[in-house]
Amino acid sequence: MADITTLEEAAAGATPEPAAVPKQAAHLTPLTGGALVLGTIALSLATFMNVLDTSIANVSIPAIAGDLGVSSSQGTWVITSFGVANAIAVPLTGFLTQRFGAVKVFLSSILLFTLFSFLCGQAPSLEVLILFRVLQGASAGPMIPLSQTLLLSSYPPQRSGMAIAMWSMTTLVAPITGPLLGGWITDNISWPWIFYINVPVGVICAAVTLALYKERETPRRKLPIDWTGLGLLVIWVGALQIMLDKGQELDWFGSNVIVALAVAAFVGFVLFLIWEIYDEHPVVDLTLFKLPNFTLGTIMLALAYGMFFGSLVLLPLWLQEFVGYTATDAGEVLAWVGLFALILSPIIGRYMNSVDTRWITTSSFLIFALVFWMRSRFTTGDSYWEYSIPTVIQGISTAAFFIPLLGIILGGLPPQRIAAASGLSNFARITAGSFGTSIYTTIWANRASLHHEQLASHIYAGNPVSSPVIQGLQASGFSHEQALGVINRLIDQQAYTIAVDEMFRLSAWLFIALIALVWLVKPARHAGPVDAGGAH
Repeated sequence: MADITTLEEAAAGATPEPAAVPKQAAHLTPLTGGALVLGTIALSLATFMNVLDTSIANVSIPAIAGDLGVSSSQGTWVITSFGVANAIAVPLTGFLTQRFGAVKVFLSSILLFTLFSFLCGQAPSLEVLILFRVLQGASAGPMIPLSQTLLLSSYPPQRSGMAIAMWSMTTLVAPITGPLLGGWITDNISWPWIFYINVPVGVICAAVTLALYKERETPRRKLPIDWTGLGLLVIWVGALQIMLDKGQELDWFGSNVIVALAVAAFVGFVLFLIWEIYDEHPVVDLTLFKLPNFTLGTIMLALAYGMFFGSLVLLPLWLQEFVGYTATDAGEVLAWVGLFALILSPIIGRYMNSVDTRWITTSSFLIFALVFWMRSRFTTGDSYWEYSIPTVIQGISTAAFFIPLLGIILGGLPPQRIAAASGLSNFARITAGSFGTSIYTTIWANRASLHHEQLASHIYAGNPVSSPVIQGLQASGFSHEQALGVINRLIDQQAYTIAVDEMFRLSAWLFIALIALVWLVKPARHAGPVDAGGAH
């Protein structure tokens, strides 16, 4: 079952070395009976809570932005700040685990995540909310990989495959549940409760974990950590993310702040590369990029996930702001992705070794292209099912997306390098999701402004189309200014719809272009257990 474990560990963003888990857990007796059931539920719930928070805010952005008095584009910081902090914290998991022990780090991660979740709900302003989201994302970094480490130590080796299968279902269900639950809570209670719901779950998970695992601590030893490399990583990723988020608001390179952030990101990135190449204990093993399959696979994973996640933010924003959907309705549209994803993922995982992963990945990208092409034809007058059918189909491409790409990335790697490869590829994926959110919303707003200007140029006194409309509105009791306001709203609606269609059309073409990279990958070798752990 080592191949299943490795792939699922990578899919969840795990960083502990798979080969180390049995060694650390060898002196522990597997749990049995009620203790095993409770342990599995607690660890899986912790994972569910963590993954849920990557998507639960997607449909709540308009409500959060409106309540805090900011624009929706500024509100997307709530999503990107969590993702960036989470990605940066992932490489620290191995160091923290070996320094303090897996149980202590996992408990600390749950408790801090729970605390910052509560504080997110209490935030009186966007700035304070972003601060707590950063701390929430950073504290969540070790939670997913360590939940898997502790789960594997709870089961006998021969049942590890079943344990991973049960655990991995949470990583599939949570992103689907997030938009639906977030929408319902926002519409029926209030947006702070999308964070408050983590509090009872976190307390229960921490209490059960402490009761069952306090005597099952993993071995500890002091290891050096690359603080300089970590600091440079924080500088260049943070500066780049802030630049992308604030660029539109500050007029891009017309602003000294944006110029300074761009310089900091570039210089920090260059220094980071130089330092990590020569440091004896790098926080990120850049030598992995010497491997063509790893490099190509990571590039495809990052680009595809950036577009995928960017669309998950853009679609509900457009549906709520310009189609009139509630947060619940928008969440339902997104939730349909789970129909085929849940059904097909176990099947693809089971039979992947007998099929060339390049064909599976190509099929996934083609279906993604089809989905985005269908979305590029959206209008504000479409029905619920016309919005939802592309999301249903997207479940097929999602199921055929992660596992084969992770197979390409990890295929053929020796066991001692899988942990580093998993951590680096998942850092790239999570960071690309945050960058994709900022890029999608920024380009969407810019294109909408351009289309608004073009459409508004046709509104002038005596225009045979607009004049009768204005006169009709005035006859209904609107003042001239109010009539122009109504027309401006209609122009906004059409401008943002044209822009969102353009973004989806661009995504379709980019997914087709990615297929060229798929066939630059060398076919996986079916030679042994190491290869099986990676990419067939």
